[in-house]
Amino acid sequence: MASFARWCYRHRVVVLVAWLVVLGTVIGVDRSVGNAYSNSFTLPGTESTKALNLLSAALPKQSGDSDSIVWHVSNGSVNDAAVRTRITALLQLVAKSPSIAAVSSPYTPTGAVQISRDGKTAYATVNFTKLAAALPRKDVEHIVALTKAAGTSGLEVAIGGQAIEQATYTPPSNSEAIGLIAAAIILLIAFGSLMGMALPLITAVVALGTAIFSIGLFSHLASVATLAPTLAALIGLGVGIDYSLFIVTRHRDGLKAGLSPEEAAVRALNTAGRAVLFAGGTVCIALLGLLVLRLSFLNGLSISSAATVLLAMATAVTLLPAMFGFMGMRVLSRRERRHLADHGARDVHKTGFWARWSRFVARRPLALMLCAVALMGVLAIPFFSLRQGLSDAGNDVAGTTTRKAYDMLAAGFGPGFNGPLMLVAQTGSSADQAALLRLEHDLGAQPGVAAVVPFPSRPGARLAIVEVFPTTAPQDAKTSQLITHLRHDVIPPLEHGTTMRVYVGGPTAIFGDFATIIAGKLPLFIAVIIGLGFLLLLVAFRSLVVPATAAAMNLLAAGASFGVLVVFFQWGWGAKLLGLGKPGPVEAFLPVMMLAILFGLSMDYQVFLVSRMHEEWVHTGDNEHAVTVGQATTGRVISAAAAIMICVFLAFVLGGQRIIAEFGIGLASAVFLDAVVIRTVLVPSLMHLFGWRNWWLPKALDRRLPHLSVEPVEDAVVDHLAAGPIEAAEVPQV
Repeated sequence: MASFARWCYRHRVVVLVAWLVVLGTVIGVDRSVGNAYSNSFTLPGTESTKALNLLSAALPKQSGDSDSIVWHVSNGSVNDAAVRTRITALLQLVAKSPSIAAVSSPYTPTGAVQISRDGKTAYATVNFTKLAAALPRKDVEHIVALTKAAGTSGLEVAIGGQAIEQATYTPPSNSEAIGLIAAAIILLIAFGSLMGMALPLITAVVALGTAIFSIGLFSHLASVATLAPTLAALIGLGVGIDYSLFIVTRHRDGLKAGLSPEEAAVRALNTAGRAVLFAGGTVCIALLGLLVLRLSFLNGLSISSAATVLLAMATAVTLLPAMFGFMGMRVLSRRERRHLADHGARDVHKTGFWARWSRFVARRPLALMLCAVALMGVLAIPFFSLRQGLSDAGNDVAGTTTRKAYDMLAAGFGPGFNGPLMLVAQTGSSADQAALLRLEHDLGAQPGVAAVVPFPSRPGARLAIVEVFPTTAPQDAKTSQLITHLRHDVIPPLEHGTTMRVYVGGPTAIFGDFATIIAGKLPLFIAVIIGLGFLLLLVAFRSLVVPATAAAMNLLAAGASFGVLVVFFQWGWGAKLLGLGKPGPVEAFLPVMMLAILFGLSMDYQVFLVSRMHEEWVHTGDNEHAVTVGQATTGRVISAAAAIMICVFLAFVLGGQRIIAEFGIGLASAVFLDAVVIRTVLVPSLMHLFGWRNWWLPKALDRRLPHLSVEPVEDAVVDHLAAGPIEAAEVPQV
């Protein structure tokens, strides 16, 4: 690592030009070919997928996405001649548009049910030829434009549905800029140097720019959700700035200790750089661990997020030492350079807040440990009431066409009209037809059912469709309970003794099945990433206690952060205040994605904290000294890194997108708890209590494990610190 760092430092122009060429190339290619983001996912074996497959095979025109054009009049009725004329013209234009299979108007003999009882709201169902994920974006945008143009004073027109949701999705526009500004302020306070502040920002921006445009290109090769670039920006800014911060801090410490800029850069990369590679590698592995769930929707997100982290690591260990070469001693502030010139090298960690705090923890480890565990336990309690699902369009940003359509439908017909259930029945005999008629009758009498609308079918047809409108919104827990009730209690008795088979489908059922599958695979994923983390730390630190403690801390941090999510979004304590919609379920895929990210971030802090302690333990064999010095030397940089991540994550909350806000608040709370409670109090307290056992490993196991050095023991550097800069030959090589 030292030789590589020295090469990057001495060939800094080549490194800088290479990164600029890479960034310019991916931007140019992306601008020429565009992207192909898609929110498609498959759920093989589920009931909702069986219903969809039957529709696709027997009635392809009925299997495409179905969205709704909704209109509302403030005065008069939707049946007024002027309104009918304007809306009929709109529906005719929509019916002739590309990718449209059919449009069902309420102004037909069979369309009266599509007009509200008060006559002020009506809707038309727009059937697309394909599912939302497969529709050309320009075709959907054309429909949206036609709908917007139809509105007048006193006539509000909007369109909503899955296809419209995807076509009109816009990522938060200012979140990255706000996050960068907040990070710049924190870095300036931490370093007191404009040059020192600029280094982490430059490397993070280069990595993030390369990643986002590369993800756009990757979307042509695999299914990548529209959420991917925003999620990549959220993760990339956080880890990119943090990784650079750790290395820049070590570089600055080397300069203050009297090393030349080149030797300080080599030392920083040979120590903190190794830790960055190890920590970043674990983040990538954790994110790629999502592939074991075998869910297509998550595959693109995991690969794109892992690629972003990989690029952040690459810029940190290549572009950063090159930038050190350009900036020289200016990485330090003017005051720090004057102090170094006047007073010489110094140990920057023997005094200050973190030195005092680390000694305080060493004196009262048991009391502090009990307080920290109690706090994390209380925060984790709401996690046990976690409900996974998918928030509906009622949580979209106010003023969007999907939100307007949702609100008008809910007000005119009831919230369940925004998420009808599609029952697909296979019938093959007269007994089956009779059973289907009984089912239609029984459905109308079920609690939670607002309306039952059988689709007209040809005589002798072997496939029938029944639309069921719940009384509750798609994201409501009662709607999920209704689906379960229909599948397990209502339909099976009527199927008994016949060849009829009925499958409950539709978007609401699909998302419910998705949540069920994710929840079922969550224990496996937790076991995989916790087991992986244990093995990596076992090999790195030759200890059983350190990885066991880290595994417990990861679970505790995840439980507490999920508890915050439940309180904020599921219980609604604060979501409305920020304009993030009504109380509802936590997005089904969010727990596994957050677990992967949190595992990586926790490993980052664990590696940087414990590797410094391990370095002191190897030098002295004194556990109390090792833990105290390790915490004192890393406390400032970990707290600064956490503050930057928290600001970056919270910046994405301001965009008003509920899903992104869930990630932002969940990750921000997790990082805050991890840095302030776990790494500052809980881990050091436990390590003081465990004593020498922290570093114990059975000899038989030690002989069988491969050797992996996170941070090399820098005897040569330590011995020469007091004497000033060391020669190149004295720097340990790898």
